[in-house]
Amino acid sequence: MQTRAAILWEPHTDWSVEDIELDPPKRGEVLVKLAASGLCHSDEHMVTGDMALPPEIAELMGISQFPVIGGHEGAGIVQEVGEGVTDLAVGDHVVFSFIPSCGKCPSCRKGQSQVCDLGAFLLGGRQFTDQTARHHTKDGKDLGTMVALGTFSPYTVVAVESCVKIDDDIPLEKAALVGCGVTTGWGSAVNAADVQPGETVVIYGVGGIGTAAVQGAALAGANQIVVVEPVEWKREKILEFGATHTAASQEEAFFLVQQLTNGAMADKAILCVGTAKGEHVGQMMSMIKKCGRAVVTSVAPMLDDQVTMNLFEFAMQRKELVGCIFGNANPAVDIPKLLALYKSGKLKLDEMITTEYTLDEINQGYQDMRDGKNFRGLIRY
Repeated sequence: MQTRAAILWEPHTDWSVEDIELDPPKRGEVLVKLAASGLCHSDEHMVTGDMALPPEIAELMGISQFPVIGGHEGAGIVQEVGEGVTDLAVGDHVVFSFIPSCGKCPSCRKGQSQVCDLGAFLLGGRQFTDQTARHHTKDGKDLGTMVALGTFSPYTVVAVESCVKIDDDIPLEKAALVGCGVTTGWGSAVNAADVQPGETVVIYGVGGIGTAAVQGAALAGANQIVVVEPVEWKREKILEFGATHTAASQEEAFFLVQQLTNGAMADKAILCVGTAKGEHVGQMMSMIKKCGRAVVTSVAPMLDDQVTMNLFEFAMQRKELVGCIFGNANPAVDIPKLLALYKSGKLKLDEMITTEYTLDEINQGYQDMRDGKNFRGLIRY
């Protein structure tokens, strides 16, 4: 079939919206008509090159990352199922889980499906099933898809391992957000940070992930939630999502937390800024108390290996530094759980969507993200 898609031909260029050819699903795959796709910062990392493998490494691994159809935060309705698909049927409503879950590998069997072994194939952008492409340019060139999803297109073919079936009464354009940002942010607070009732939590950055982290911390019972965010309107708006205090900088936040805790400092700190940098780790570690925990959720450039922190303080005050991917969640369980919280009015999704765009407006959507104008932008099909 013919459809359209936003393609990144190489890093440091704009998204190009073009007509493409889409093959039908093969064994273990489904064709999905999308309702919406979130504009997540991870796709911006492809544009900046932060998530692009150096050409020599990609060649060594046999991977061709570009050209690639972007997008990995989406929801839609199954239109066609491939051979051997029994868990999904035509008409089912699904959310894409940006990390697939096979249910069989050692990680999945231990309840750690956010690091499913199928993740090894994500940067290659081909189908998990046979490592070939279903998406092609009009002249027949194979196209990759962001983490084997490619939600910057109204139609896509994906493996069943990337799909989570949801209730039909949930608005799909809202459900799209839990495919990455909401689950990642909420899980950063609830799972990775293990926020407990009465604790003081500091959250750095409130885009889509940070806004969800604030909600996760609030739902977990945090007493004080301090947001560090340079954009003024976000500092004002985030109070509606559960934040109790805000600060414009690390210095302002440090003295605020010191005052709020009588010098003890925060129990937990979570990094949700657009791009993680080495100095952010040291800032978080100075913000937490003895036996406190700092969580790195933000994506850093793939080859960045420089981190600055006080190692004496790290050991002698028994502080913890924890990594986090997809909120350390189990998508098959946590995505329906989050949508149940949404249905009961305890999780705000509608309010997180700042601006809706058409597919043709994708470059404007990402410019608005860079300019700090959105919590979460959404492409509506």
